[in-house]
Amino acid sequence: MDFDVVIVGSGLAGLSAALHLAPSHRVAVLTKRGITDGSSERAQGGIAAVMAEGDTFQSHVDDTVVAGAGLNDLAATRFVVEHAPESIAWLRQLGVPFSLEDGQLHLTREGGHSARRIVHVTDATGAAVQQTLIEHVRRTPNITVFEGHTLVDLITSRKLGMSSGTPSACLGLYALDEAKDQVITFRAPQTILATGGAGKVYLYTTNPDTATGDGIAAAWRAGCRVTNMEFIQFHPTCLYHPNVKSFLISEAVRGEGGRLLLPDGTRFMPRHDERGELAPRDVVARAIDFEMKKGGLDCVYLDISHQPEAFIKEHFPTIHARCLELGIDITKQPIPVVPAAHYTCGGIHTDLAGRTDLAGLHAIGEAAYTGLHGANRLASNSLVECMVFARAAAHDIRATPLPTPPAVPAWDVSRVTDPDECVVISHNWDELRRSMWDYVGIVRTNKRLERAAHRIRLLQEEIQEFYANFHVTRDLLELRNLVTVADLIVKSAQARHESRGLHFSRDYPDMLPNAVPTILTQEQVLSRA
Repeated sequence: MDFDVVIVGSGLAGLSAALHLAPSHRVAVLTKRGITDGSSERAQGGIAAVMAEGDTFQSHVDDTVVAGAGLNDLAATRFVVEHAPESIAWLRQLGVPFSLEDGQLHLTREGGHSARRIVHVTDATGAAVQQTLIEHVRRTPNITVFEGHTLVDLITSRKLGMSSGTPSACLGLYALDEAKDQVITFRAPQTILATGGAGKVYLYTTNPDTATGDGIAAAWRAGCRVTNMEFIQFHPTCLYHPNVKSFLISEAVRGEGGRLLLPDGTRFMPRHDERGELAPRDVVARAIDFEMKKGGLDCVYLDISHQPEAFIKEHFPTIHARCLELGIDITKQPIPVVPAAHYTCGGIHTDLAGRTDLAGLHAIGEAAYTGLHGANRLASNSLVECMVFARAAAHDIRATPLPTPPAVPAWDVSRVTDPDECVVISHNWDELRRSMWDYVGIVRTNKRLERAAHRIRLLQEEIQEFYANFHVTRDLLELRNLVTVADLIVKSAQARHESRGLHFSRDYPDMLPNAVPTILTQEQVLSRA
């Protein structure tokens, strides 16, 4: 399969990049399940952009840096903030039906923002944006979508012995075509990783089943740096219900007056932060975690029922309908909620054009570390980051001559056999996610991290042996990627001797005076080992 650009991932970042490139390049979009089965489709809240009179770019930058505990890259933060309004204009031009009030964009407010600057489509922004982009992608001749194709590994000149002292370059990738049960070679001078985050490394997550850190793990294996992997954002309010997984209750519910309550009806957030329910997500998640552990609670409650019924149904129709299906009428009763792994703030190290350490390889969206989020993502900054860097990466690729990649070998299956049993995969998957939840969760200690590191080493050995000897499957590939990402999270957490943002350590409760990112390289990890 030969293309000008291969994009892995069909979320907002991947599809935006494809549409920006399609007028001049032949683009392949690979997605390991259906085109809608990603995190972007589930984004409820909205997109942060300075659109209101009186609001300023500097205010948005300041809010982002406060939420990020000072670890943000200021150039990247300003770059995103200043290009956010044109991203909203682009989506409106494509036909995204944003919510209006008196003919103007309705702007809501979310935790950590000092002004109303969240553009939204009721409480289902991601779904509306994705549906619009998918319609355009389907109608664009230069874009070919490959559903059911899972990234196996990147093809690099170094792996093929072509580097000879020159910087390694990405020449394409191998992908498992599930329908044919065979690995396909995609050759391209430019590859974009838009594979999303790694929430499935944890037992409880708001992420879809596709969020297994595929792009981060593949880029790491190819020699790219990864940065700030210790900062995993836990969404404070995931619906707690035995029959439902991964349904989050939007930040906007608290932004519109929702109150967090203990089972006896006591409001507890003012005891933890003067901003109450509008404190940044890391503060709210730790407060809920503290109250649950202190009281031995299964969950806490989020109550918006004091607002008028019509207001609730107008602003939160999706949440209202889903909860009602489960017997919870949010216009009359509070919603049971728990924290859950939600967003990967770190990722593949990139610059302002989305370039990685590997020539011909860009990374955008949640898979990338741009420097925007710092130690904690500010609500609704992620979707705009996807669009701004999708445009930047596409511009960089359009400005780069497209050489013809050298011939690359087909995937070698001559030395593997079909697995005799797959219990190893299911058992290791469960053990990994439980270990990460127990030892590398919202609150961490040195001992917990050591326990996690020990278990991960054993799991890596088992999984690598399985990978080397047996025919690959999607489950095996995802497990291999998850254990790699888990290892990177733990190594990054062990390297940070402070508490900052989403990384809270009982052994290092104070914040150091200087904010320094955690950058991992292959050489560092090998030397420590």
